[in-house]
Amino acid sequence: MAELTADSLHAAAAHNDHGHISEEEHNNNMKLGVWLYLASEIVIFSIMIVGYIIFRINEKDIVAQAHDELGVALVTANTFVLLASSFFMVMGLRAMQQGNRNGMLRWIGLTALGGIVFLGGQYIEYSELAHLGIVLGFDDASAWSTFGMRFYAPTFFHGAHVFVGVLWALEVMRRGAKGRYDNNPIGIEMFGLYWHFVDVVWIMLFTLIYLV
Repeated sequence: MAELTADSLHAAAAHNDHGHISEEEHNNNMKLGVWLYLASEIVIFSIMIVGYIIFRINEKDIVAQAHDELGVALVTANTFVLLASSFFMVMGLRAMQQGNRNGMLRWIGLTALGGIVFLGGQYIEYSELAHLGIVLGFDDASAWSTFGMRFYAPTFFHGAHVFVGVLWALEVMRRGAKGRYDNNPIGIEMFGLYWHFVDVVWIMLFTLIYLV
């Protein structure tokens, strides 16, 4: 009985040091939290995408006209920038895992820059579409306004996620510069999960709205 108690206390001490969970458990809990959040975002994006698909099926002529007006070249370049930023993020995490704090800061900085460039390209695209009359008008029943409602909802919502990602990247850099991730880069990993999610969603939107 005494031996069993000693073993139990030893196991408890290894599992719970001064009332705190282990670093591995902490990291797993943090990742689970991010995955749960992303799952809720997937539901919202899915509703928007399904809504666009239904609209596309019912209004083929309007979508065909819209495809003639949308600037595919600009959006393609923007897509490349966003995909490149995911590579930068991976390199930033790898640098931190190798103990290279300065390298991490440079790569995450490039990730944030990629997000800023993407948002700038989206602003240019929106400005051009507004001149063409493709607007978000709830009181206007015109064909362009009807398309605009389906177009701007998912793309702007995605752009908002990119903006949040840029702010997150800057916060990662701020904390990283203070040595926050020197021993445990979980904060960078969580940001990476979010940023990759943003990229995957954009690939789906780009394919569905601009190419198909």
